[in-house]
Amino acid sequence: MPLDDVDQIVAAWRRERPDVDVSPLEVLSRISRLARRLDLARGEAFGDRGLDGWEFDVLSALRRAGSPYELSPGQLVAETLVTSGTMTNRVDRLLGRGFVERHPDPHDRRGVIVRLTPSGRAAVDAALDDLLAHERAILAALDESERAGLVGLLRTLSRPLETA
Repeated sequence: MPLDDVDQIVAAWRRERPDVDVSPLEVLSRISRLARRLDLARGEAFGDRGLDGWEFDVLSALRRAGSPYELSPGQLVAETLVTSGTMTNRVDRLLGRGFVERHPDPHDRRGVIVRLTPSGRAAVDAALDDLLAHERAILAALDESERAGLVGLLRTLSRPLETA
């Protein structure tokens, strides 16, 4: 199997710090570098549809909520892992683009609900189609059993971080 950039990094650390076990880098540096490259590729896919990655995140959270495609700002914060101040700014910007609407929360007089508009739904659906086509091409190097094995391993590795 050909060497990659992480192999070179690990070899350099082993040379410079033979007293330290750097084997975690062999896994986690690859995941980290892969995540950065995937973020760039996703940004490119969303950019083709005129969306930023954060816009896709918010719109897709609303779309996944199911009809009538609405969530409270607090639910959006939980879905996208950003602060409430950041979410307020993001909702304002999506409102300006006509992708979402704000409505009074019928269950809380002080609250609001953020609802996906038809144009927001069209934008997120088109971006998702592009993203999935791109990601299928990336995963084409793995057969079905390799993908399933990788899913299981990544789930196991992610679980402690998700509960932290």
